[in-house]
Amino acid sequence: MHLLRGAVRTYAWGSRTAIADFTGRPTPTPHPEAELWFGAHPGDPAWLQTEVGERSLLDTLKRDPEGQLGAAVVGRFGDCLPFLVKVLAADEPLSLQAHPSAQQAAEGFDREERLGVPISSPTRNYRDRSHKPELVVALEPFEALAGFRDVFRTIELMKSLAVSDLDPFVDLLKGQPDADGLRALFTTWITAPQPDLDVLVPTVLDGAISYVRSGATEFADEAKDVLELGERYPGDAGVLAALLLNRMSLKPGEAIFLPAGNLHTYLRGVGVEVMANSDNVLRGGLTPKHVDVPELLRILDFHPVSEASLRPDMHWDGPELIYEVPTDEFAVSRLRIDGENLGHEIDAAVRHDGPQVLLCTDGEVLLHAKSSSLTLKRGQAAWVPADDGPIRLVAEHAAELFRVSTGL
Repeated sequence: MHLLRGAVRTYAWGSRTAIADFTGRPTPTPHPEAELWFGAHPGDPAWLQTEVGERSLLDTLKRDPEGQLGAAVVGRFGDCLPFLVKVLAADEPLSLQAHPSAQQAAEGFDREERLGVPISSPTRNYRDRSHKPELVVALEPFEALAGFRDVFRTIELMKSLAVSDLDPFVDLLKGQPDADGLRALFTTWITAPQPDLDVLVPTVLDGAISYVRSGATEFADEAKDVLELGERYPGDAGVLAALLLNRMSLKPGEAIFLPAGNLHTYLRGVGVEVMANSDNVLRGGLTPKHVDVPELLRILDFHPVSEASLRPDMHWDGPELIYEVPTDEFAVSRLRIDGENLGHEIDAAVRHDGPQVLLCTDGEVLLHAKSSSLTLKRGQAAWVPADDGPIRLVAEHAAELFRVSTGL
């Protein structure tokens, strides 16, 4: 067991304060910090803090896959850690995006390999053969757009903006209030000529302004989101697509699970994000990056989903809150140590079925493994190899810890 030094990723939509504050560094930072990676992704692996200096977690796994990952994980995933843990801090909206299924990713990767598209090319869609299910758990209030909303609610939203230019699209959905209607509408918007978007998007923004000024409340948050997106990305089809998605507000501890084909964007907030160890993203707008419209349309799932269906089931097992997700790549739980558990060793609550990343998000926790002990403070993470468990925990004051392992 060793402390992990995470890799900080700087993107324009990140925060100059959130991740630095989380890790105890001075603020504001010179550049926006968007993500803190604790994993073994080849693009930016975390580093083990050992007695003889830092070692890449990626290299450590390759040198001793069975000792680090366990036989079951190696048998299923080879010498790769199948999950990636991130702390995500969004001060601005991310790109509108979706992720492929495992079959779609394998087919897409093989196709681009045959075509000779370099892995590093900005027009490359598939950088590996894996799907990318992901879970985000809010550490602070967190806002997102995710999944195509119930069609009749979307019709009501569009009508409430009182924009005559939207009438043909309202009629389209009324005539086909299902996944096929949503596909037809989204396809129309994302393939529209730019001159048409330069007319339609501003009229929708005018409608949103009028709605907000009217004092109406039913769709006030949706209208404000459209205005923010339109200001940041004028003339972007993604501004219109935002009208079709569920708006989700998470309190700390609440979560969203995003399966394959789910169109989404995170608007703002700080959270712990866990995903399959993949870099496959199909973008749909709200970004200057490459948007492959035919491929996006191929992988999107247009079936309407409720907000409730995107929130994973959760249950308590002692002090451990388990987020139920249907993946082999990862399993996620949150341990809250307080009350009668303070000052006492906790071991039954922390199962050990393989490698783990333990991330402290509040307070301070003493970890005891088979080989060693260490103290985790807020913003720190530990790597626990498969052959070093089980883990025992002790906290003298209230503390919180995320535990990420595989779902095998």
